[in-house]
Amino acid sequence: MEWWTTSFDTVQQWLFEAVVQPLMFAAGLASFLEDGYRATGWLLVGILQLLVIVCLFAPLQRWRPVEPLADRAAVRTDIVYTLLHRLGLFRLCLFFAIDPLWDSVFGRLRVGGMHTFQLDSVWPGVTDGPWASLLLYLVAFDLLDYWIHRGQHRFEWWWRLHALHHSQRQMTMWSDNRNHLLDDVLRDSLIVVAAQLIGVAPGQFVAIVAITQLSESFQHANLRLWFGRVGERLWISPRFHRMHHAIAQAQSHRSARGSNFGVLLPCWDMLFGTANFERRFGPTGLRDQVEPGPDGRVRDYGQGFWAQQWRGLLRLAGRA
Repeated sequence: MEWWTTSFDTVQQWLFEAVVQPLMFAAGLASFLEDGYRATGWLLVGILQLLVIVCLFAPLQRWRPVEPLADRAAVRTDIVYTLLHRLGLFRLCLFFAIDPLWDSVFGRLRVGGMHTFQLDSVWPGVTDGPWASLLLYLVAFDLLDYWIHRGQHRFEWWWRLHALHHSQRQMTMWSDNRNHLLDDVLRDSLIVVAAQLIGVAPGQFVAIVAITQLSESFQHANLRLWFGRVGERLWISPRFHRMHHAIAQAQSHRSARGSNFGVLLPCWDMLFGTANFERRFGPTGLRDQVEPGPDGRVRDYGQGFWAQQWRGLLRLAGRA
């Protein structure tokens, strides 16, 4: 891990000094250089992820696609979502809008005597090693992500936002970040609060986010692949997650059914009774996209980024 950290830091320093820092000086943002350096790290992680997606996942999709691409415009919209998130633009907005609030809250709590709990200190000499602590925090955040995902499907108001993610009927390696921005803000806020409470180091937090995002891009790929009887129970495959997006699933908050809510590890679905290991690669999307409602029409989730965001707000307000 040390060689990787050193190499990453070297490239981050070069990218900051050669590109980001001059731009910040030109924009009059010299007082935010420290934050700019941190943002450069997220930018670099995003660039590396995009390289993996394009150079590895794309050939795999062409090798064993589940279905031919029928709606390239929808895929292009998903690419916009991916670039917005992976290149740090969404996180930059959080930095100006949300992060100062959480920094203020936890700053006051620490002044008041609250001390951060270090999860990796539960077994000194074992869990505080770099690889062991990374694995420990990865598992902890994956469990949190599982329950956040359950909440997105369970609560009606949250589902009205999260339904956008399930409205993609042409799933590809770009589909993971198709979310309503309010949905992303809610999820990221919960993750940030958890990170503050359990004391994950900033470098490890970046690594956890990168691993999770890259795995999710792979899971959403238009790829006819499963990991075998044993592997399917160790890490979530494209088949396992596609079952979660299947149009036949009861994805509404009104139903107690639904399966495969896990983000990285299928063990949570196995433990809490929501795992479905059927070897099927069915069509994806939402039932109300193909079955007319009482008014005789199917639901429109919007075409294009801004239309999808606007219709999500209308659903949240009960007007769509």
